[in-house]
Amino acid sequence: MQEPSTVSESSPTVAAPWGVYPRARTRRVMVGGVAVGGDAPVVVQSMCDTDTRDVAATVAQIHEMEEAGCEIVRVAVPDIEAGEAIAKIRPQIQIPLVADIHFDWRLAILAAQKGADKLRINPGNIGGKKKIAEVVACARDRSLPIRVGVNQGSIEKDLLDKYGGNNPDSLVESALRNVEILAEHDFHDIILSLKSSNPGEAIAAYRSVSQKCDYPLHLGVTEAGPVKTGTLKSAVAMGTLLAEGIGDTIRVSLTGPKAEEMEACYGILQALGLRRRGPELVSCPSCGRIEIDLMSLVEEVQRTLKHVHTPVKVAVMGCVVNGPGEARDADWGIFGGKGVYLLTRKGEIVERYTDRDEAKAALTRVLLSAEHEVERPMAVSLS
Repeated sequence: MQEPSTVSESSPTVAAPWGVYPRARTRRVMVGGVAVGGDAPVVVQSMCDTDTRDVAATVAQIHEMEEAGCEIVRVAVPDIEAGEAIAKIRPQIQIPLVADIHFDWRLAILAAQKGADKLRINPGNIGGKKKIAEVVACARDRSLPIRVGVNQGSIEKDLLDKYGGNNPDSLVESALRNVEILAEHDFHDIILSLKSSNPGEAIAAYRSVSQKCDYPLHLGVTEAGPVKTGTLKSAVAMGTLLAEGIGDTIRVSLTGPKAEEMEACYGILQALGLRRRGPELVSCPSCGRIEIDLMSLVEEVQRTLKHVHTPVKVAVMGCVVNGPGEARDADWGIFGGKGVYLLTRKGEIVERYTDRDEAKAALTRVLLSAEHEVERPMAVSLS
């Protein structure tokens, strides 16, 4: 085990794109075959909402999540039957499997024995020091990391009294207190999360704890809500933190389809230039110069991009005056106005069309047939 270390101004950092602070170099923790922290890319993860005991349904959902880009998946283990199910689920999936445990230390050991790649616990509610020692010994024997997950609902009463309720200070002290429980056993393969449903509180808590330890940080806004509002709240919190170089793995927690969570995660990472998965579409908001039906053209291009998996950047603009210049860095673009549609590549005009459908068809052909030619040196492309 590596000894824990504090973060200082001289700590090495991980390079970042323009406009984003370099990431603080946290310790590297392996979750199955996926690295979290160190110089690894920010990892995208999610959690099943199926009954873990229903192996077929859980495996089916994980396959959907894998297809959408999930890199680590978590399942709830509320009882022995759910723990036993891990042995059947794990061989049928490709990505690392995390067992989410509360209150019963025996379930953590069972999940580890049945093939979980990581345990998510709150040491403060797992059953006392002796039982924690047994969980730590089991995790160490199997080289499993532990995520110490604290949130607004798990803060100890004495800390609520000390800090006047749920707030960043009580979250941070609770997290560090629980980490120390594991550190007392010389266990440091730890990933840490401090989740609040308030984006501002989440930002403050993660900022604070990132200055106090070098464990990889799992970013998230708990109980974020339905897809639209939940994505916005998560983007505010995670986007701010990631732009400041804080965070090693993320989950957008939405009340909605799991594919929406992955889309939101990659959308946040792509907006910051930290990860790319699939195409990016940029389009102008329109103005008084628009002479085409821009909205329907954008919708049609979006439908085409659903069949494209390469991290290609596509621009759709409704003004041939400013469009080419505003989207010069796009791999492909289509700009319309004054009876002409321009097909561009890397800002250079490839062809002119007078018919909108012909222009759109030409863009579709190049995207579907030549997407493998696109090179994005700053990108991390995922299959």
